[in-house]
Amino acid sequence: MEQSYFNYNLKPGLAIDDFFVSTSNKKAYSFILNNKIDNKKILLIGPNKSGKTHLGKIWQKNNNAVSYENNFEIILNYKKNIFIDDFLKNINEEQIFHLINHCSINKLTILLTSNKELFEHNFLLKDLVSRLKTFNLLRINLPDDDLIINLIIKLLHDKQIIIKNKEIFHYILKRIERSYEDTFLLIENIDKLSLEKKRELTIPLIKKLL
Repeated sequence: MEQSYFNYNLKPGLAIDDFFVSTSNKKAYSFILNNKIDNKKILLIGPNKSGKTHLGKIWQKNNNAVSYENNFEIILNYKKNIFIDDFLKNINEEQIFHLINHCSINKLTILLTSNKELFEHNFLLKDLVSRLKTFNLLRINLPDDDLIINLIIKLLHDKQIIIKNKEIFHYILKRIERSYEDTFLLIENIDKLSLEKKRELTIPLIKKLL
């Protein structure tokens, strides 16, 4: 792994510069940033904590969109693009169906994100399923090494944890499960450990967490 992976000049946030682009998310990232799209219905699927909300917020800002947060009646009065994050969570199928139609009628774009595949959800409204099948499907895949190491660095930076020994990153990368959730959990545990030990983190200490 190249040393260029290590970038300590990071700031927490949801701006476009805070989003790490790698082979795991490059296609979704490029599509989301392309405003010249013919299909105005977009479904972004990816694992939990993979950056879907971050990417959605970037899209929302770039496209002057409104976020759906159980504000159905208010959104219908707007003629704005719509962003619905984690749309299968506590879903109101009729409202989602009407919002999709609202966008189609008014030539607006709608972006949905989900942790699950459509077939994993037991839909009651079959017309909604038909609509969702016409969406342009994007995916964020499991993280590659480049993305994991940058995610670790960013999360450590957000928690103001400084690791001077760069070999620790290589050690973690060789042993951690390739998932976003496991990476977030590891950093939470490192944070707790650093507070408990109140001393510089070392490979033997990290080994206890892995």
